[in-house]
Amino acid sequence: MTQSTQHVVMIRPDSFRMNEETAENNHYQQALTGITPEEIRDRALEEFEGLVDLLERHGVHVLIWDEMPDSDTPDCLFPNNWFSTHAHGLIIHYPMYAENRRQERREDIAVDLEHLHGFDIKEILDFTEFEEHNKFLEGTGSMVLDRAHGKSYAALSERTDRGALAHYCSALDVEGVAFEAFQTVNGTRLPIYHTNVMMSIGSGFAAICLDCIDDDEERTMVLETLENDNLEVIALTEEQIGSFAGNMLELQGDKGKIIVMSSAAYNVLTSAQKEQLSHHGTIVHTDLTTIETCGGGSARCMIAENHLPHLASTT
Repeated sequence: MTQSTQHVVMIRPDSFRMNEETAENNHYQQALTGITPEEIRDRALEEFEGLVDLLERHGVHVLIWDEMPDSDTPDCLFPNNWFSTHAHGLIIHYPMYAENRRQERREDIAVDLEHLHGFDIKEILDFTEFEEHNKFLEGTGSMVLDRAHGKSYAALSERTDRGALAHYCSALDVEGVAFEAFQTVNGTRLPIYHTNVMMSIGSGFAAICLDCIDDDEERTMVLETLENDNLEVIALTEEQIGSFAGNMLELQGDKGKIIVMSSAAYNVLTSAQKEQLSHHGTIVHTDLTTIETCGGGSARCMIAENHLPHLASTT
């Protein structure tokens, strides 16, 4: 099974702002002062279009849906949290921590993927019943998937429940690699809200902040698991992931693999780290300052990979 895809889904936001319901445990979110809500939204839209343009210039096929009209879903531009797609024709819907984020889930995207764009959907699994028990698993934010080796890496937190992870792994017959990861906030070690801000896995590499894993045994376990799968481990610092260096994503472009990240992430990488990454793909980046500041997510969070098979290729 291939790790990366040339097809992605993105949601154009219309009500973007700092989501008050997620800010309590997403410590990357910050309020922007001195500008109006309208200016924040306009800047976010400009950054969104810049990422779309970057992907398309490198041969990635981007399918875009607008935010649902009359909705109040400030984080809708992070669709990877509520659904994922898989190469055997599967879509999964996930339980979400914030109530206003649950409104992001929508049926029309699956319908359009199949009937307008020709992708083969054999099954939709719904894990959202976990919300009734206050247990959450926010898609490929909560999990960093090593699709090639059948593993799901997950930093446990309020948004990433061990039981929900086990349910996912059982349903897909993959191995769960669970651990605890922390960041320092005002001198206190607090759980990292999403795994994909502190690690990323590509076809031949894993960029990860091992310093976030405070437990020695868990840190060794994660490192050995990655190395045993012959992934080149690129060590990130906690300071670097504070600028979203961990929130990168490998995709397939028209001239080979690309590694997508924000300009803030690119600028904090060392020359040696960029050299390591360049062996695995072309690094591409764009400015996402407003989205990162208010939304607490970056390039990877904005991209829902589409691994569904195309009907034309299954006949």
